[in-house]
Amino acid sequence: MSGKIWIGLFRGVNVGGNNKLPMKDLKALMEADGFTDVTTYIQSGNVVFRSGLSEADTSDRIETAIEKRFGFRPPLFLVTAEHLRKLLAENPFRDHEHKGKAQHFMFLKAPATSADLDALAALKANEEDFRLTYDVFYLYAPEGIGRSKLAEKIGRYIKADMTARNLNTVETLLEMAKDLKN
Repeated sequence: MSGKIWIGLFRGVNVGGNNKLPMKDLKALMEADGFTDVTTYIQSGNVVFRSGLSEADTSDRIETAIEKRFGFRPPLFLVTAEHLRKLLAENPFRDHEHKGKAQHFMFLKAPATSADLDALAALKANEEDFRLTYDVFYLYAPEGIGRSKLAEKIGRYIKADMTARNLNTVETLLEMAKDLKN
């Protein structure tokens, strides 16, 4: 299967001892199912690959294969390299001093059904900031998200199916996708 290059972001795999999905097994599973140029990145559920199927069919096929093999169905967020490049360019914190792990992208599967941004603003620490768009919640947390009350409560105040990646991971995935074009 050749086709479009996709960046796949799984939510909730290999965290807290739940939903074990070894990346080498994911790669083998996807290749056996006809996906090509499959490359994974770190154990938190990131994969770059090619698919000749539609976005919906690609997602369903991968989620179903994982469910059959591993017994759980992790949500998969698919993003094209072009769209990821656009999200990076639109990152409102790209010029901030702290980069890498201080900047986070919460990818939304669909637009938020509701968002209480005032409640989130009330939780911000001094230097923290955020911006919600149609398909991503940008978070700037220079002290780290482990200490952030705002990061802890995002799911309470933004009603959307989402998965998070830091800036370092997003940039690496985009580079991996760029390498496939060659």
